[in-house]
Amino acid sequence: MWAGDRTSQSLGIVLDEVRPGQATVRMTVGEDMVNGHDIGHGGLTFTVADSAFSYACNSYNRRTVAAGAEIRFLAPTRRGDVLVATATERERKGRDGVYDVTVTVAEKVVATFVGRSKEIDGTLW
Repeated sequence: MWAGDRTSQSLGIVLDEVRPGQATVRMTVGEDMVNGHDIGHGGLTFTVADSAFSYACNSYNRRTVAAGAEIRFLAPTRRGDVLVATATERERKGRDGVYDVTVTVAEKVVATFVGRSKEIDGTLW
């Protein structure tokens, strides 16, 4: 899956760990990732959380997509911050799953994300 994930790669997202129902990724907030308030763009915080969610829910070798997601921004991020997004499976029944993602900077929680997944046909490998 990583080989085809051009979005995560182009943003400098690094896949640190994947195991059944869990994944951790990280991304450094670059010069081109801040908004007009000179803080990290919320859409990119969402993206790093979504990437962790994606790897966690696809960790069973069943093609899985997002059915919905929401995020709460708890603190701003800054240029140079390393965002670490850790996704953990909360529930998986049939083809549906729910995943909690915590985004931290230096172990301080800056966002929480909840993703709902749906398995579709096929496998990844």
